[in-house]
Amino acid sequence: MRILIYILNISFWSFFILTSLVFFAGALIIRLVSIPFDPNRKFLQQYSCFWASLYVWTNPFWTVQVSGRENLVRGNPYVMVSNHKSIVDILVIFRTFLHFKWVSKASMFKVPLLGWNMRLNGYIAIRRGDPHSREKCLARCREWLGLGSSVFFFPEGTRSKDGKMGSFKPGAFRIAIETGRDILPMAIHGSEHAVPKHSILLTEKSKMSVKILPPIKVSGFDRTKLEQESLRLSEMVYQVIQTALQEMGASNRSAA
Repeated sequence: MRILIYILNISFWSFFILTSLVFFAGALIIRLVSIPFDPNRKFLQQYSCFWASLYVWTNPFWTVQVSGRENLVRGNPYVMVSNHKSIVDILVIFRTFLHFKWVSKASMFKVPLLGWNMRLNGYIAIRRGDPHSREKCLARCREWLGLGSSVFFFPEGTRSKDGKMGSFKPGAFRIAIETGRDILPMAIHGSEHAVPKHSILLTEKSKMSVKILPPIKVSGFDRTKLEQESLRLSEMVYQVIQTALQEMGASNRSAA
């Protein structure tokens, strides 16, 4: 059995590396061809969603269920937020095939192939603890929202270390109130063991799910009290996602 697991892991990661080379070449072609008619890079985003989804579809250890699509209006730009348990959460969110721009730590953009594709997509870099980088990131978010693209934050700022959801940073909620764009919360469940800590050896099956929750309107928040209102909105969204995670956990336990 252990030999089979090693064979599956070698096969999967070899497939990951080889296909990433091919897919990045395709992404580069799509970006160059679509420049004149696709300023929001929607075609490239859908291509990137397929690229990421391929590794879920072909991985015998992972499954992802997406629900709640009826809660969003296609074409509406949102400030999207989700809890963050695992590096695999990125693949889980891509499985929604929604159009958005990731807000991600700057070091991710240096990763060969995957980071280069992030640059092609116009995703937004931020350096932790750097106020100038933070303001530049928020300005870029405003630009994309103004052009009709959603932006996506993991408002915890980093992955959970113990499986519990950490406190939310205010950036995403500040942007939502400033721009008048509603928050689209999502809840990710079951991803914490998909990639073991300090290892890439996949040994445990992970049944993961992402639920798109009803948008939270920001029209009632006072822009003249941005700091207090951002905090109030972040606490509201935190509770919404926390409740959804509890319900998803209870549903999984009853189905087991």
